Amino acid sequence: MKTAETSSATPIALAQTIADRYAAIAEVEAVALGGSRTSDFADERSDVDLYIYVSAMPTLEQRANAATGARKAEIGNSFWEPGDEWIDADSGISVDVMFRTTPWIEELLDRVLRRHEPSMGYSTCFWYNLRNSRPLFDRVGWFSAIQQKSQQPYPKELKRAIIAKNYLILRKNQSSYLHQIELAIRRHDAVSVNHRVTALLASYFDIVFAVNEQPHPGEKRLVKFAQALCAKLPPLMEEDVNGVLTVVSSDKLRKITALLDGLDELLRQEDLVPGKALQTS
Repeated sequence: MKTAETSSATPIALAQTIADRYAAIAEVEAVALGGSRTSDFADERSDVDLYIYVSAMPTLEQRANAATGARKAEIGNSFWEPGDEWIDADSGISVDVMFRTTPWIEELLDRVLRRHEPSMGYSTCFWYNLRNSRPLFDRVGWFSAIQQKSQQPYPKELKRAIIAKNYLILRKNQSSYLHQIELAIRRHDAVSVNHRVTALLASYFDIVFAVNEQPHPGEKRLVKFAQALCAKLPPLMEEDVNGVLTVVSSDKLRKITALLDGLDELLRQEDLVPGKALQTS
């Protein structure tokens, strides 16, 4: 399946050209464009994010051939998902390629849509990615079928499971992020503070998207995505998030408390406050 783009300088046309190269590899079942280029928030710095769905991993030589003529090609990255990166020589556009086996992504989709299993933050990111990707090649219709599956309504059981898993760790439990941040501030451990604030915000946004029955869009531009996709938001969400990220340590706990108070208000309005953790005397 090809798009109707005409100029090879456009990101979409570049994505299709690269997809055609991967289509020549027998193990490649589908190629899809994702990331910012499939949202309303792409800008001139946005990469072309390509997801290559395979029955078996292509060789490094095959992967390098797909980047023929590129600048600064990195073939065989394995920091997160297996992937390659390069800069297109003609357009200067950055290309980020990720490889996924078809059974692996099928299992991740079943995890949330069939078994309703949450994560600590980012519970439904792969679902969002599948649901919103733009297919560029689909050898036998596998991608069409799994993308159709991803269009189902947001399961109520998943919604409550995500909130239950992420809510108590914010500040209710003894090992809560808020408690850990408080201890790190007392120890003047700035690295630990940043580490736990990042985790707290990941769970915070996982809850916000779940309340709105919206699959989670990923790590970037979360405030903008929440404002665009979610009708139900904590009061002063943007102000509170920015406050947590910008204040010095001495005032950070107050800002985090304000952020979580707003989330509590939203959950109370929606009758979604999870039960307290079990306690023993």
